[in-house]
Amino acid sequence: MSTSDRYLVTGAGGFIGSHLVESLLKRGQKVRAFVRYSSSAQQGWLDDIPAELKGDLEVFYGDIADARAVMEASRDCSRIFHLAALIGIPYSYIAPQSYVTVNIQGTLNVLEAARTHKLERCIVTSTSEVYGTALFTPITEEHPLQGQSPYSATKIGGDQIALSYHRAFELPVTVVRPFNTFGPRQSTRAIIPTIITQALWRDLIEVGSRDPVRDMVFVEDTANGFIELGESEDCNGEVTNLATNVGVTIGDLIDQIQAICGTDLPVKEREERRRPTKSEVFTLLGSAELAKQRAGWSPRVSLEEGLTKTIDWFRKAGPVENAGEYRV
Repeated sequence: MSTSDRYLVTGAGGFIGSHLVESLLKRGQKVRAFVRYSSSAQQGWLDDIPAELKGDLEVFYGDIADARAVMEASRDCSRIFHLAALIGIPYSYIAPQSYVTVNIQGTLNVLEAARTHKLERCIVTSTSEVYGTALFTPITEEHPLQGQSPYSATKIGGDQIALSYHRAFELPVTVVRPFNTFGPRQSTRAIIPTIITQALWRDLIEVGSRDPVRDMVFVEDTANGFIELGESEDCNGEVTNLATNVGVTIGDLIDQIQAICGTDLPVKEREERRRPTKSEVFTLLGSAELAKQRAGWSPRVSLEEGLTKTIDWFRKAGPVENAGEYRV
């Protein structure tokens, strides 16, 4: 890995983005962090990165939907890790146009900037949600794409535009497709933080359904996967999963989290937390075989270890107001 060139990370203030920035800085890499502008100049979870690592960190404020801002941010960078996105599935039912603007137009802006500046690699973030409910498991990169929500449909669109830039313009593009990432700094809207905060600070755990199956990848493994796939020539022009090849039901997650927390709370399924029937993705269990073949990546942190680290982080962060309350 070059330590003389600067890497641009979009979505750098977010959950996975901040961990990726931290991992790059630990490797001695100079990073320009693209953070959504706000009048208070907030940097999101970048504030959580130890100060001693920030000597090679530059923060650029902008909007991923602003092509000129993205073009300027990518100047003098050698590669882009594009993680900026709208990700909440329930909100995509309410504001699909916003998802098109950010997840498709924003990705197009990044690709145009990478092409204009002749960057050595553009690493684009996909999601396992693009597969929809599994037609077979483990899910390989050859699995059909099924847009079961406006969110997943816009991510499919962004992925396909990225791959088209590789085919049409020979832009070095890597599409990284993480399965369900979890860990410290994750929004309490996500399933594992939702369960943890209720287990720690409520007398009841409420979820939509205990039946869906997910493939949970700890965030440090995901961040390292982005770096390793981005360095691999075998991943250029390709889609590659980041997965564990192990499925766990939401019900099993609740049991494991309660065991670590030392609680035994009742569990209630709430109808308003469920997705529309045809939009629910019932099984996501991925194959990471190509990640291992192409880049030597495989997950290192077990589910139990990752859950323990995540629970410890939430405990130290302190009680969450309205823990477990359903929000779109």
